[in-house]
Amino acid sequence: MIDVLLPLAVVVPIVAATLPLALGLRYDRVGWPIAAVGTTAVAGIAAAIAAEVVVNGPFDHALGGFLPPVGIELVADRLSVAVLLLVAAVSVATLAFARVAGPRGNPFYSAYLLLVGGLVGMVLTGDLFNLFVFLEITGLTTYALIASDRSGASAYASLKYLVVGTVGASLYLLGVGYVFLATGTLNMLDVQAQIVAQAGYGDPLVRASYAFIVTGLALKIAIFPVHSWQPDAYQRAPDSVTTVVAALVSTTSAYALIRVTYTVFTVDFLAANEGIATALLVVSTVSIVAGSALAAMQSNLKRMFAYSSVAQFGMIGAAVALANETALLGGIVHLIGHGIMKFGLFLGIGLLALGYGSRQMSDLASAARAAPYTSGAVAVLGLGLVGIPPSIGFLGKWYIGVGAVDAGLAGGGAVGIAVAAAIFVSTLFTLSYVARLIERFYFAGAGLPGDHGEIFGDRGDDDAATDGGDAAAVGGRNESPAKTADGLPAPVEGAPRSWLVPDRVPTAPLLALGLAVLATVALGFGGFALAEWFGPFLAEVFA
Repeated sequence: MIDVLLPLAVVVPIVAATLPLALGLRYDRVGWPIAAVGTTAVAGIAAAIAAEVVVNGPFDHALGGFLPPVGIELVADRLSVAVLLLVAAVSVATLAFARVAGPRGNPFYSAYLLLVGGLVGMVLTGDLFNLFVFLEITGLTTYALIASDRSGASAYASLKYLVVGTVGASLYLLGVGYVFLATGTLNMLDVQAQIVAQAGYGDPLVRASYAFIVTGLALKIAIFPVHSWQPDAYQRAPDSVTTVVAALVSTTSAYALIRVTYTVFTVDFLAANEGIATALLVVSTVSIVAGSALAAMQSNLKRMFAYSSVAQFGMIGAAVALANETALLGGIVHLIGHGIMKFGLFLGIGLLALGYGSRQMSDLASAARAAPYTSGAVAVLGLGLVGIPPSIGFLGKWYIGVGAVDAGLAGGGAVGIAVAAAIFVSTLFTLSYVARLIERFYFAGAGLPGDHGEIFGDRGDDDAATDGGDAAAVGGRNESPAKTADGLPAPVEGAPRSWLVPDRVPTAPLLALGLAVLATVALGFGGFALAEWFGPFLAEVFA
């Protein structure tokens, strides 16, 4: 009966998503408790699934008792469990931040729970069409959440993402249709078998299906040059929404790329279609350099790290296309590590905006004097993104780089070496903007203490903005805090302007930020453990 955990992980957040709207007809503030219970339940179920996979190996569940390939199958293995745990942890932690930062209201919490359900479904499904269904659930809720502060800028960013995301989902569905025409099935493992038995890796339908699926997922992941929706969406969305979207939405789409490539089409397909693999490799390599260069040009922190994601997902795309065990291990490790680091970075940026009213690098002079813990956490996470050891960012880049060099030496030629060179150039660009940020935090803007109050705008709600303060006093309200024209917390007349209170930010999100830093560093020491964890999946892929 342990397999019942798989549908429960999907059903719990989706069913819970209906409750804030239904009960909200009578109770104004019911959304947050329901969302907290729902996401915590998902975290507990995810932990139980992980324990079962560790003890007894991968397992599955046939929905409705209809066995695959006719029925829809949910599957848990080492890869899906790792992403599932990331989804569960980030969704709980981001909810704590949303309680004090907003948006609030029952519709927001319903959309948030539906997003969690869509993400969990994407991770656990073993059916290509079912993956499309959950991809659309995730997309539709993300569009709504990005526009949830009801500003014109966020509505435009959401509309832009909707148009691009719809194109991506349509291309993916077209690819799934071609798969069905070629094989007569949609179950992932059955498609893998039927491609060999009925069609062959050189079949035009099979090639076209992979090309459409990868292009559709590339739009969802935001790989250059189909990345244009991401910077606007990240910048204009409310901070709590940006945090969960940056950490999870593109991450699960990149997971889907890995799953479809290696579970459905297999490494033999890439070997038999070098042109397709090379095209993916070239696009990913360009994304690595272009995303890093564009990030280095930004002054808004949210746009900076949005472009950074374009580069980081380019590395994951390159790892998929290189099709060797070392590179794929690096891609998977970087997938998890990037999710953790981007969660922490955007949470830190949101906390700085919440406590001090700034997201611009030019306004952060000596921010570490006012917010030593938040600034220190952002600095450590930024160095992890650069790839400074010991960090999980270093491990992912190292494995991908080594895999790229191995591919070049084994006959991959200049393309493999170019990937390694692109990672090196990207690292230099990343170091440039992270170093600039750290310099602003610790070394810029020194002056008289009385002048520092002009650097940051002050929040007026000191209860929610002080470590140990009563965050619930803010979270219980159904309205968002007052904001200025640019969406930042509005200063309150007569509020104190002082550097004497460190980290005027809520305690719970600050603890979540600390855990993200701890995970980034701790996993940096876990190279052998991570290789052992993902070993069974890699062994199956490259058997």
